[in-house]
Amino acid sequence: MDDSNAKKFQKDLNGGLVGLVLLAVLDRSTEDLYGYEIAKRLANANDGTSIFKEGTIYPVLRALSAADLLTSRIVPSYSGPPRRYYRITDQGRMVLAEWSAIWAGTRSFVDRFIEKGPSS
Repeated sequence: MDDSNAKKFQKDLNGGLVGLVLLAVLDRSTEDLYGYEIAKRLANANDGTSIFKEGTIYPVLRALSAADLLTSRIVPSYSGPPRRYYRITDQGRMVLAEWSAIWAGTRSFVDRFIEKGPSS
């Protein structure tokens, strides 16, 4: 089997899911998180390896922030450059609920074909 097909499929799938997952991570956090912390949480949730490349996370965080789904603040760091911390907004929670429902419906639809095969 051609591994490049699997990699392309994973990349395409991730492109549509990263925003949903980032909103969910920030919704479940009791504190503001910066990009590297979010990346570590994603990796820890998947036995140490995130399915999202770290370089993919930052542009999506910025886009979600520009869409007012997240707020951000910059905090100086003693060990490097300043860190941008993110928090989900009320609008972000509403969008998360909408996207979660869409994902559940999509997953259910796909599972009908993968698990049982299409009915005639």
